[in-house]
Order: sequence, then C-alpha cells, then structure tokens
Amino acid sequence: MNLKKLTLVFLFFVSVSKLIAQDFTLDTAIATGPYVNPYTKSIGVKVSPGAITYKNMYKTARAIEVIGYASLDGFSAAVLKEIYTPIEGVENLSWYIGYGGHMGIWSEEWKKTNTNTSNSNIAVGFDGIIGFDYKLKNSPLNISVDWQPAFSIIQSHFKNNGGISVRYVLK
Repeated sequence: MNLKKLTLVFLFFVSVSKLIAQDFTLDTAIATGPYVNPYTKSIGVKVSPGAITYKNMYKTARAIEVIGYASLDGFSAAVLKEIYTPIEGVENLSWYIGYGGHMGIWSEEWKKTNTNTSNSNIAVGFDGIIGFDYKLKNSPLNISVDWQPAFSIIQSHFKNNGGISVRYVLK
C-alpha cells in the first residue's frame, strides 16, 4: 500500500473517532420524552449484503453501530452514530437515524470485475442510516430493518445498502 492510501486510511479513522467523540445535539429535536433502551449491547448478522454487526447503546436513545463486510475479494467496515426515538404504543419498537463513515480495501481482481468504480481498490466515504429497531419481548433477540446509503469519495461511487439485522442481546 502506498503512502497516499495509508494517509487516507489514517484520516478516515481519525475522522470517525472525532465524530464518535462529539456530543452532538441532533437528537434534541428528534427524541423527546422519556426513553428507556430495551438493551445496551448486541451482536449479530446483517443480510443484504451479508455482514457482522455490533451495536452499543452508550447513552439513552444513542448508539454506535459497527458493521463489517468481508468476502474473498476484500473487506469493508462502517461505523455509525445512531439516534433512537420510540414509536408510541408499541413497546421496544423504535425508529432511528444516523450518520458515519466507511472504509474498504479490495483485491486487484475485484478492481478488474467492478468497472463502475474508479481505478482504486480502496473505498473511503460517508454513510447515512435510517430504520426500525425492535427488541423481542422475553427473548434475547433484536431485529432491525434499515436503509444505509453510502458515498465513496475515492471511487466517486454511490451505493444503496441496507437490510435486515438479527442480533443476540448481550446486555
């Protein structure tokens, strides 16, 4: 990996860590009233595309989600800060919205077969997310359905990600 790619990877991780460290008040207008997190930590799988997902509710109505995608051609990871709002009348059901970033590294073979991207096998960009989250009553399972649009800066490529996540509640 050359110096330019290493610098971009470093800047990505610094940017994401700065976003996570901030205590933005985007949720002030969104999450109103008392809200109790039905769980604090969960890990599982996300389908479409296949991924591993870990969610940590670090504050009331706020979470950090890490999503890792892997294939034989490379890997990608996204880190998202999410804000939750309960849906009135349905216990343990919330809708959420969030933002974050992603980084991926792909093989030279992947570059040859994916001609709709630039000539780079590295992807760094921004993600958004919006969805619904439900913690099943009397069960250690959590289910989410979301839409996760992503724009890769280096590849100048937009992707419509999203899917269904099933997680095991750790706490």
